[in-house]
Amino acid sequence: MTRKKILITGGAGFIGGNFVQYMINKYPRYDIYNLDLLTYVGDLTKYRDLEQKDNYFFVKADIADRKTVLPLFEKEQFDCVVHFAAESHVDRSITDPEVFVRTNVLGTQVLLDAAKHIGVKKFVHVSTDEVYGELDFDPATFFTEETPLRPNSPYSASKASSDFLVRAYHETYGLPVNITRCSNNYGPFQFPEKLIPLTISRMLHDEKVPVYGDGRNVRDWIHVYDHCTALDLVLHEGVNGEVYNVGGRNERNNLEVVKTIIRTLGKSEDLIEFVTDRLGHDKRYAINPLKLERLGWKATYSFETGIAQTIEWYLKNKWWWGNL
Repeated sequence: MTRKKILITGGAGFIGGNFVQYMINKYPRYDIYNLDLLTYVGDLTKYRDLEQKDNYFFVKADIADRKTVLPLFEKEQFDCVVHFAAESHVDRSITDPEVFVRTNVLGTQVLLDAAKHIGVKKFVHVSTDEVYGELDFDPATFFTEETPLRPNSPYSASKASSDFLVRAYHETYGLPVNITRCSNNYGPFQFPEKLIPLTISRMLHDEKVPVYGDGRNVRDWIHVYDHCTALDLVLHEGVNGEVYNVGGRNERNNLEVVKTIIRTLGKSEDLIEFVTDRLGHDKRYAINPLKLERLGWKATYSFETGIAQTIEWYLKNKWWWGNL
């Protein structure tokens, strides 16, 4: 196997962090570089067992800092880039959109310039199904790769903008790129502001769990490990210039998710607290992942299996999330 240098941006975050571990374990002859600014969601304790490996390297840097990023690319001559780094919490984007534009749009453009400059062999841009906007509750409707982008929050608008930039660098400069758009991820090392770890942590302390509106907003849930295997396939076999949707075929509304966790932990539904709905809260996301499945990928976790494993992980790893 040829030794490659893979740059993973945002590898101190949730999905990027799981992908770093996945790649190091699967490809011991790849050199894995983790570039992260270590914002409030960035955490390196998850790498306690990796820091001594000779194929893992950490670089603290801001992807929007051209004076740092370009020399790094010139020095290391990365073969491939898998780009996770982004501001991603919708509520925070409603409060402060500017930081989302800087990181998600300008930061992506800086990385694209650097990748073009050294001639990387693949640039995988990890995006979100939220760029498509919302679906109604008709179970026969799904997002496909041909669905027009109609983002409804500052976060999803910034991600859609970065998607367009990635596409433009392929069409204009011939940069070998893929864009992936995933549904809601869950699993180990997810920051406790997100629905599933927030619910678990609050339930364990018998605290109220806030649920927006009536809790009927539907999401397609995918275990982070399944997302990692999808990205691995796209990185190695994705057709240049193509978009691939990554979905778990596990639709649940928010209230169902919360009640599943309550039942598993043996807690009372009295801990559910309905709160004022989020501004511009999309009703439903659902992905048709058939294109990626035809490439050879398939999700392995059902929601029931994945959520049980995730709850068990949080029960056993309070050392990680307890102080967050």
